[in-house]
Amino acid sequence: MNSQIDAEYLQRARFNMVEQQIRPWEVLDQQVLDLLFAVRREEFVPEQYRSLAFVDMEIPLGHDEKMLAPKLEARMLQELAVKSGDRILEVGTGSGYLTALLATCGAHGYSVEIVPELSAKAAARLKAHDIANVTLEVGDAARGWGRHALYDVIVLTGSVPVLSDEFQRSLNASGRLLAVVGEAPIMEARLITCAAGGACNSIGLFETCIPALRNAPQPERFVF
Repeated sequence: MNSQIDAEYLQRARFNMVEQQIRPWEVLDQQVLDLLFAVRREEFVPEQYRSLAFVDMEIPLGHDEKMLAPKLEARMLQELAVKSGDRILEVGTGSGYLTALLATCGAHGYSVEIVPELSAKAAARLKAHDIANVTLEVGDAARGWGRHALYDVIVLTGSVPVLSDEFQRSLNASGRLLAVVGEAPIMEARLITCAAGGACNSIGLFETCIPALRNAPQPERFVF
């Protein structure tokens, strides 16, 4: 009985998350919404925070890292418009939840995490969900990760004061790059799309404020 009650509570909380947080944040793509029900977010958060899995907040993962809020993960996924044949680069594996969403939509994902312990935990979660089309790697990708380029989709799960040009160079024609650029309290989510010939277009999507990637490149500072 307890397990049934727990399952019903989780489904109700998931439904409320979608209807009260995610739809109002202009996430209306039905494929994305369906995926949020199919990939169980609560199984990707640390056990002690499972009851907060659907709350509009960043969840601590340890090692001074945090899981993005649900509405931001969903909006990122929608804006990237991942296709079934896409090769994906994710910078910052974290809990592995966004990794799972991306991989479910695309052909293969490469996800780089600077903290080995977080990468190992994410690997276990992805395996438990039978998600095998992901290569997890440990390293510092704050300035780019050209090892498996070219990519169709690149997403940074932490902010950067300055976006490295290496990411744009690692995109295929028609590739999409989503990054949160700026410094607290003013940051902007940007979507960069590339066309044949290397021409790219950048648009600002929305303002937000999220933790920075470790070792992210810094702007030049004037010293007086």
